[in-house]
Amino acid sequence: MANEHTIRAFDEDMGQLNALIAQMGGLAENQVHDAIDALRRGDHDKASVVVARDKQLDALEAEVEKLAIQLIALRAPVASDLRQVVAAFKISGMLERVGDHAKNIARSTLKINDFRFGSLALVPAVAEIAAGMIHSALNAYAAQNAVLAEDVVARDKEVDALYRDMIRSLIDHLSEKSANVITATELLLVARNIERIGDNATNIAEAVYYASTGIVMPDRHTAAD
Repeated sequence: MANEHTIRAFDEDMGQLNALIAQMGGLAENQVHDAIDALRRGDHDKASVVVARDKQLDALEAEVEKLAIQLIALRAPVASDLRQVVAAFKISGMLERVGDHAKNIARSTLKINDFRFGSLALVPAVAEIAAGMIHSALNAYAAQNAVLAEDVVARDKEVDALYRDMIRSLIDHLSEKSANVITATELLLVARNIERIGDNATNIAEAVYYASTGIVMPDRHTAAD
């Protein structure tokens, strides 16, 4: 009976931890979508909301950290149970960083006054791919599905390739005499933050893969990359 009670208590705590991750994930996704929508529309008011709302993710991350430490100390999980707790702890930090990147995009939006620059069209398109990777990575976490996690990692190369396209286009624009330097410079920062969102989605997927299988996913970066 004592063992059954321990297992039930761990499952309840893990359920609470998963609920917090789901809440963080939903908020992080909304932050990315809203930041990009604010950029696309030139909506400074919406961008300001994204910046202010970032504190909610910080608070949720602190809750996850507290619960994860408490769970390890009181329940002493081992093997796959311990991997689940550690994965949740790591993923909360990654989601907090996704929120930071969304906030950075919103801050860049607040500095841009000319939204007619043609290369802007590629930026939200790549951002939607990165946001989709976050969504898929969170689905993989909820299902503890290593195959879904592998699919997210495979999509990271697409974001990296498009990121390079964005950078080339923006640098070409900066070389023109009529360039709006402030807009192009801020869009360079936006592009970098989008690329980092994709990287964090991949990191989440790798954490899910390890938690599910106990195997570290092979390094996705090669010498050619």
